[in-house]
Amino acid sequence: MPLQLQPLKKHVKPQKQNPSNLIPKTPRQTLPSPSSTLIDHQYISQLLSRPDWALLLNHYLFSKKLLLNARSAVSIFHNQTDPSHAVKFHAWLSRVNPALATHASVQRAFGNTLYIKGPAVLSVHLLRDVRNSGFRVTEDLLCALMGSWGRLGLANYCAHVFGQISFLSINPSTRLYNALIDALVKSNAIDLAYLKFQQMVMDNCSADRITYNTLIHGVCKVGVVDEALRLVKQMKDKGHFPNVFTYTMLIDGFCIANRVDEAFGVFDSMKESGVCPNEATVRALVHGVFRCVDPSKALELLLLRFFHREKECVHFKLGCDAVVYCLANNSMAKEMVVFLRKVMGRGYVPDNSVFNVVMACLVKGAELGETYEIFGSLRKQGVMAGVGTYLVLIEVLYKNGWKEQGDRVFCQMMSDGLISNVLSYNMIINCFCRGKVMDNASEAFRDMQLRGFVPNLVTFNTLINGHCKDGAIDKARELLEMLLENGLKPDIFTFSSIIDGLCRIKRTNEAFECFTEMIEWGINPNAVIYNILIRSLCTIGDVARSVKLLRRMRKEGISPDTYSYNALIQIFCRTDKVEKAKRFFDSMSGSGLNPDNYTYGAFIEALSESGRLEEAKNMFYSMEANGCSPDSYICNLIIKILVQQDYLEEAQNIIDKCRQKGISLNSIPNLWQDTRIIYTHSTDNALFHCCLN
Repeated sequence: MPLQLQPLKKHVKPQKQNPSNLIPKTPRQTLPSPSSTLIDHQYISQLLSRPDWALLLNHYLFSKKLLLNARSAVSIFHNQTDPSHAVKFHAWLSRVNPALATHASVQRAFGNTLYIKGPAVLSVHLLRDVRNSGFRVTEDLLCALMGSWGRLGLANYCAHVFGQISFLSINPSTRLYNALIDALVKSNAIDLAYLKFQQMVMDNCSADRITYNTLIHGVCKVGVVDEALRLVKQMKDKGHFPNVFTYTMLIDGFCIANRVDEAFGVFDSMKESGVCPNEATVRALVHGVFRCVDPSKALELLLLRFFHREKECVHFKLGCDAVVYCLANNSMAKEMVVFLRKVMGRGYVPDNSVFNVVMACLVKGAELGETYEIFGSLRKQGVMAGVGTYLVLIEVLYKNGWKEQGDRVFCQMMSDGLISNVLSYNMIINCFCRGKVMDNASEAFRDMQLRGFVPNLVTFNTLINGHCKDGAIDKARELLEMLLENGLKPDIFTFSSIIDGLCRIKRTNEAFECFTEMIEWGINPNAVIYNILIRSLCTIGDVARSVKLLRRMRKEGISPDTYSYNALIQIFCRTDKVEKAKRFFDSMSGSGLNPDNYTYGAFIEALSESGRLEEAKNMFYSMEANGCSPDSYICNLIIKILVQQDYLEEAQNIIDKCRQKGISLNSIPNLWQDTRIIYTHSTDNALFHCCLN
């Protein structure tokens, strides 16, 4: 029986409207408090563009239309599109409320605006405008401007303005020099930064620890650590002792220069000097070691040089967290298991966010039993997993047949209160469907209704899709009827699931009836639905009808994609109609579509089986030129074909390239047993020895 959707329209009853609800209720009018007064940013920008902007801002403030606090000042800066307006507002704010102008969040917002909307140029017009309004460019303002110029890479302009500060009635100071040198370092103008550093003495300015740290940072980030050590010695001679920032930059610099042993030495020496490492120090060491040596070697070094010596709990945990992130970034799941077992034995317990990183890595590459064990162990210690972590683990457990363990983890997820709304129920139902445990999905569907949560269209679509992929089309039909009874309307995802489900169980005619009903519902089919039907027709051998469907698809303005053509190309290749397949290949390329590995695989196999080896080889070698890198299946296929035809040297060349690219190949002795090829791989190359009678 086809799915009779059309008659079910009568079950869709329009929702009754309560006449009292037709008149919107007017909310109670309350006077806004001063703190909640909305700021008219456009109006403020208009004021700042006027010649008398300062007087207008004063009037706006004193009329109590503008409440000045850190939040409002930050908001005003963020909403300025003209950086000169931000400069003028800062000049005005520094006069009317100096404390607010130096507030950390306000300074940060001002600097970000100068950078994002900048550059802010100190033009004659702007300087005259500021001066005529009774203000001047202060040291604070100039430091902020130089900071933005440095981030924008305007080293020369920054140095030029600094050389003209006497015209702004500003005298050189250590603070200004520090701002200038910092800007030059950020602009990667290290030589110019050194020149200004040497000029400090001539302006009667003494370099302080900030000056030295800025220069040390500059040379360390380019790996010139010997110069950094010279600067450290010089700053000590001047009575400025290195602090945690100095040591952190040195550690990072040594790692950039691939001098790992010395990076560990700096870490040890800073503790001997009484300087306590902070989080940035530990991260610089761990990430730096992973960055400059092989990841497996990096882990060994850290276990030996850091974790076996580190006694302080804070540094130990920071180091463990950093290693976990590095292992996860390098997809080192097996090493993650070994590392966790070592450090958990010493009391390491990750926080919730790190726990999620751990599980995301383990699920992808570790043994499932080890993953499940570590999950349970950390959860017993009170570490809470996120919804995403639970769902990924549950899905993997079910897919591998560990239903009992999957059920147990799901119960833990429920006890943690993570399934508490329609969205979370939709996510767990989708997880059950992907794990192919439809009984659990149906049970969750019933449970959500018992708890008072109303299923939405996503809920129904997820279940319908799951049942269709499971071959339970009758259950999908029951859900469709329930969907309609709940006042919902099926959409294109609903129909695509049902059509795909019918095609999977070879009820193609019913799938087309459902396709017709979908159009009657006013839902236009997309390329996905057409592809499902085209592939289904090709599967049952009705090629002529699939070609007609492809033409109808074009006629209705829906562009066929690679999947549309692949179904037809593959069926023609399998039936030894390579020329017809080539016509579709040319049509596909003419439409601007790139063939994929499925397309090329069908051609290579068909051409070789028909004795057209040269054409098969040309097709293989043209793949990368056409933007398609051969995958493992294609490489194994062409190697097998070449070996069977005694093209051993050519096969050898392809094997070498595959190994360089990390493409896995099948076991060659088993694959080429009939040709009696013995494959030997040495450190430099792979050799074929053909044992012929």
